[in-house]
Amino acid sequence: MATVELTFSALPAHVRTARLVATAIARRTGVAEEILDEVRLAVGEACSRAVEAHRLHCPDEPVRIELRDDGGRFEVTVTDVAPSDDVTPRVLAANGNPMPEMAGLGLAVIAGLADDVEVLPGPKGMCIRMSWPASSNGAAATA
Repeated sequence: MATVELTFSALPAHVRTARLVATAIARRTGVAEEILDEVRLAVGEACSRAVEAHRLHCPDEPVRIELRDDGGRFEVTVTDVAPSDDVTPRVLAANGNPMPEMAGLGLAVIAGLADDVEVLPGPKGMCIRMSWPASSNGAAATA
């Protein structure tokens, strides 16, 4: 299991960098080419939401993104440390499971783009975990 961690200042310009890094690692992990746009868009939405939350509540704190190749899945976790009033975990899925009510169109967009999404709000931020299927020999295929 390979992990890449990236932190960046809460500036909209850095969202593009996060999207590019996520797309490159997804490709290297073996995510199908036809899914890469969905990865790029979902990561962009999650990072944009985190940047906006930080700009409003804690502009000096960095946004954190973790990208993992875990058991045939490419997983991206975007974490912010902006305060949240809602500490109830919610699970979203694009596989037909009902989507709970959540504030923000961005989370609904993410749920439609990722294969599996988990949103974990807490008192000191929110964590959005997204994943897509990846081939187990993705790195070998693109090397």
